[in-house]
Amino acid sequence: MSKRKSAKYKLDRRMGENIWGRPKSSVNRRSYGPGQHGQRRKGKLSDYGLQLRAKQKLKGYYGDVTEKQFKRTYQEAASMKGDTGQNLIGLLEQRLDMVVYRAKFAPTIFAARQIVSHGHIRVNGVKCNIASRRIKVGDIISLGDKAKEMALVIEAQSLPEREVPDYVSQDGTDKVTFVRVPTLDEVPYPVKMEPNLVVEFYSR
Repeated sequence: MSKRKSAKYKLDRRMGENIWGRPKSSVNRRSYGPGQHGQRRKGKLSDYGLQLRAKQKLKGYYGDVTEKQFKRTYQEAASMKGDTGQNLIGLLEQRLDMVVYRAKFAPTIFAARQIVSHGHIRVNGVKCNIASRRIKVGDIISLGDKAKEMALVIEAQSLPEREVPDYVSQDGTDKVTFVRVPTLDEVPYPVKMEPNLVVEFYSR
């Protein structure tokens, strides 16, 4: 499991965008980068800089997964048939922690990872504490008995800024089914993601 080593909203400041769409993001108040010289860092990015930024944004959105894990996911996407960028998004959305987040069982992707690692999530009725587990179409993800009463879960389910996407089918408030692997335009990103630039970054 990757561990978040810095404040989660620092990535928002660095990217200059509210990448999780959260109302508490500091970007809502200060759109410039962090640090003493943040307001002066407005230079034009090179092609490599744009590609790196796209990769950092996408990797950061999914809970800042490790570079090794993210690159392995890209390599798997590249070996599949079809568009590599679309495949990459599909594989990332099949992570268990992401399905938990999409189901509104947790307020943030970081909280979703924590709930999974603490053993509060069931996959097809069996407890699973591996956040990176790949969920298959038709799998049922549900909350454990203790999790149903957790304040964190209750808070997440009442969040107005997020809705459960169509590819995650709700069955009550404590159970969802992963219906299909989504395409890029189906994923409810609060900001524009550019997986094509990520593909260019890794294929350099």
